Amino acid sequence: MQASLLLEDGSFFRGQSIGFPTETTGEIVFNTAMTGYEEVLSDPSYLGQIVLFTSSYIGNTGINFEDLESKQMYAEALICKNIPAYADNYRSKKSLHEFLYHQKKSAIFDLDTRLLVQKIRNSGCLYGIISNTDNDINSLKEKLIQSQKKILANTVSIYSKTENTISLKAKTGQKKYKVAVFDFGIKQGILDCLSNLGCDISLIQYPYSIEALDAIQPDGIFFSNGSGDPSVLAEETNILNDMQNIFSKYPCFGICLGHQLIGLSFGAKINKLNSGHHAINHPVKSFLTQPHKVMITSQNHNFVVDIENIKNEFEVTHIHLNDNTLAGMKHKYLPIYSVQFHPEANPGPRDAEEIFHYFIELMNTFKKEKNNA
Repeated sequence: MQASLLLEDGSFFRGQSIGFPTETTGEIVFNTAMTGYEEVLSDPSYLGQIVLFTSSYIGNTGINFEDLESKQMYAEALICKNIPAYADNYRSKKSLHEFLYHQKKSAIFDLDTRLLVQKIRNSGCLYGIISNTDNDINSLKEKLIQSQKKILANTVSIYSKTENTISLKAKTGQKKYKVAVFDFGIKQGILDCLSNLGCDISLIQYPYSIEALDAIQPDGIFFSNGSGDPSVLAEETNILNDMQNIFSKYPCFGICLGHQLIGLSFGAKINKLNSGHHAINHPVKSFLTQPHKVMITSQNHNFVVDIENIKNEFEVTHIHLNDNTLAGMKHKYLPIYSVQFHPEANPGPRDAEEIFHYFIELMNTFKKEKNNA
């Protein structure tokens, strides 16, 4: 199918399309990973966004389902340079075209992705429309103007209508910990990491209620990754007040959106990056070890916490070495810490998996202090 891409700055591209006959609007972000397109497309953090892959070929290994991070595709659509006609991998169960068609999503390819990436790098993430049913530029301009921008919506509420997982049992024999997860769009890889460390997991989903914790009686609280602007979620829910009531009672750990909400709940500012961090090769310096070490991390976010006005309460644990933005923090007095990257690393690398062990240690220490009190 012939397809068209129109950006909010007026740039217009023509290409080819696979997948479902449809039109899609969203914020376009680019991902520089050379592998892992299945994990990226099924990551709930990409809800409301169109993913532009910089890798030359996408779809060559098909879709195998075991590598998916959720039950469906959350990215609105994808843009890439080339898509092979056939998937060639022994694990493949579907081609990318079949997967997209089943998900009622589409891809546009055979266009200048290098120019697109340069444009986003210079101008910041741009809103756009992809269509393989309407290739008239004037018609697409009108539709783009009239479309409601999903990036301004509470995308977590949209996500909550799609996933119905309630709990996940520990995978290492007898359970050791109960963990309550505030689910803003959690990835399967995170659940697997916690489960492999002996955690029984109960998900608390939107609309969030602190009363749900009473029935769980957890050893720790996890605030998950997710999509959208944390300030919008905070404005439309009581989540920040609920978190304040939780912090003194339980050990807490947050990743990405969860990290940003922890910062917001203590009064930190949230800044939006120009083009975001979306890749699996981001260097992060950790101050948790002596000597300090550098980890290569998987990242997917457009927003970062500005820790300056809460430095009396938090200390920096990780810094992003490309732009010196905050990549991790720990409360000085309460059992709270969080990171702005994905230690579960789906797709890799696995340098930061030890971050989950810190959460286990935090729960152990808290439990001992509580028993000795």
